[in-house]
Formats: sequence, structure tokens, C-alpha cells
Amino acid sequence: MCGLRTIALVEAFATVPREEFLPSGPWLIRSETDYFSGVPRQTPDDNARWVCHNVAVAIDPARQLFNGAPSVLATCIDRLDLAPGQRVLHIGCGLGYYSALMARCVGPAGHVVAVEVDEELADAARQRLAPIPNVSVCCGDGSQLLDETFDAVLVNCGVTHPLPVWLDALQPNGRMVVPVTAALMGTSIGKGPLLQLTKRDSDFEARLVSVVAIYSALSIRDAALNDRIGRTLTKGQYPRINRLRRDPHEESAECWLHGSDFCLSA
Repeated sequence: MCGLRTIALVEAFATVPREEFLPSGPWLIRSETDYFSGVPRQTPDDNARWVCHNVAVAIDPARQLFNGAPSVLATCIDRLDLAPGQRVLHIGCGLGYYSALMARCVGPAGHVVAVEVDEELADAARQRLAPIPNVSVCCGDGSQLLDETFDAVLVNCGVTHPLPVWLDALQPNGRMVVPVTAALMGTSIGKGPLLQLTKRDSDFEARLVSVVAIYSALSIRDAALNDRIGRTLTKGQYPRINRLRRDPHEESAECWLHGSDFCLSA
């Protein structure tokens, strides 16, 4: 699947039942071709085989909340290079399926902290993940981590910037995958670059993974940065960045997205 390098992730997809982390079927599903029509399809019944494909599955259709397509999330998790014994932070865990996959990757000596801002979803994720001892679920937006540190961070919602608390929490050589998006007017969806960040001393290496459309985070977006990202993307300018800087400096032509305490630059 997706040219994955992480063998443990392939095994996790084969052994963790996706249907246990979804509402009861039949389900509303959406494949890549369905994005053009904008209309999800309902499965004929509640047979689990319908959700064993590369489809997004609705967990709250009214809010356009979907359990994301495995090909997209598999790529994100694979970029984290998870290994046994590592600690992972998952922002926007939904009902917990991808947290369960990462828990399998890091093994019993590792740990996954799954964060979900929606109380109802967080409670449901906590129930579904209860049989997996190396996962803990908390309700919040991920802006307060109580001085915890992590080897990897997966942000599974659109943000305007990686929060300083996430950057600080990463161990040296730690990895983060984060969608930096502009909210689309009139929807809960945002669009923008999906970035892989790797901590190197005081700053981060940065790579463009792909361009994504994803549900926007609710409480941790910056309106001014959102506007700047939107203006840049309307020009068809996707980032050719290789670095996230945290040192104070004047904005220049090399700065793709320049904030008060970070800068994505070429």
C-alpha cells in the first residue's frame, strides 16, 4: 500500500479492524473519484468489507467529519518512521483508528497520546481504544502538553502553523507531519501543503509531502496567517521550502510563511 517502508504499519493495517473504530454500518463512504461529485455513497449493508478499501468513512456527515482515506494517513504515518518504544502525539484522533495503528507500530514499550477537541468523539475514542494499553486519550486542542516529549507528532487537522508547544515537545531528530492550510470559505475544510518536519538543533528540516484538503482545526488557527496562506495558494504557489526557522529575522523573499515565532522558508 502506497509504497510503505514501515513493515509494522503494513502489519497494523492487516490486523487492526477498522470497523471497530467507526459508527455502526451501513456507512457513508467517499473514494477519490467521489470528491469530484462531492456526494458520498452509502454502502449496501454493514459488512466490514466495505471499509477495507481506500475510502474515507463518515463519522459525522453533518460536519463533514470523515475517517480519512487509508492511503493518505498511511503516507503520513510512514513519514514518521515509527519504531518500537517511541512516544507519539496524535492531534485530531477522531474515533481512534489511526492512533491504534500507530500504537501497534511503537509496540507495548511505546506510547501514543491521542488528542481530540470534540468531547463526544474523545469519549468514543477512549472507549474504542480502552483495550489497547499503550494509548491514552485526552480531550483538548493539543495546545497544552504538560511538558511531555515525543519522538513523533501527527497533526490530523488543518492548521495555519505548527504550534510552538508541538515543536518544543519533539525530541532531537523527532518528526512531525502537519497540514498547513487556508480555510475554504463557507466550509469546514481547508486546503494547503502537507509538510514533514524533522528537528535539527534549533530549527527543522522541512519537506513537502503533498497537497491536501482536510477538516480545519477549531481553536488553534491564526486568522492573519490563514489569509496569507490563502493569498499565496490562489496564485498557484506551493511551497518549495526546506526549513522551518525559529530564530528572529526580518521577512525576506525566502520566507514562504513568516510568523512571529516561526518561518517556513526556502
